[in-house]
Amino acid sequence: MNTPSILVFSALLGALSMPAAAQSKPEADAAVMAASAPGKATIARAVKVTATVEAIDVAQRRVTLKGPKGHVVDLAVDPQVRNLEQVKVGDQVVVRYVEALSLTLKKDGKELRSRTDSTDAARTAAGDKPGGAVARQIEVTADVVAVNRKTHLVTLRGPKQMVDLKVPDPGQLKLIKVGDQIQAVYTEALAMSVEPVAKAKK
Repeated sequence: MNTPSILVFSALLGALSMPAAAQSKPEADAAVMAASAPGKATIARAVKVTATVEAIDVAQRRVTLKGPKGHVVDLAVDPQVRNLEQVKVGDQVVVRYVEALSLTLKKDGKELRSRTDSTDAARTAAGDKPGGAVARQIEVTADVVAVNRKTHLVTLRGPKQMVDLKVPDPGQLKLIKVGDQIQAVYTEALAMSVEPVAKAKK
C-alpha cells in the first residue's frame, strides 16, 4: 500500500519540521500535543495541507501536488481513493494527516518481542467527489537491554532490530532498568479530499 509518510508533507510544507512558533505566517494548520506520566509518554501531530494539483496520471494513479510554499511532490494515490478520474489540474486537494506515538513501560516484562501491523481504509461512494482515508497502526514490544544514564539512551531489542531511544526526562529514565519492556504504538492516518478551486479576488 502506498501510504504517504510525514516526509511527503514536510516536502509540501517546506519548514514543517520547524517549531510552530518559528513560523511567522504558518501556511498550514498544524498542531502538536505531548503528554507524559510515570512510565508513559505520548506525542501526536496533526497537519492540514491545501495543495494544488499540478499533474495527474489516472492510469498509474499518481498525482503531482504543489504545496503552499511552492514545493512540488509526486504522490501514489491509494486504490481506496475513489473517483480519481474526476480530479483535474488546478483542483485544490485538502490533505489531513495525523500521526501519534505512545510508549508504555512494562516493568519486568515477560511478553515475547513482537510487531503487529494493521490497516484500515474508507472511501467515498461512487460518483461522489474523489476522496478516501487510510489508517495504519504498528505495535511493537521490545526488551530493554541497556540503560545509559549519562547519555540518557535506552537500548531496545525489538523483534527485528535494536534501537537507541533518547529519554531526556531524568524522572522517566530512572524508572527504566534492564529486563523491562517498552510497548510502542505508532498510528498514522491520512484523509484526502478534493474541493472546488477558490475564485480569484478581483
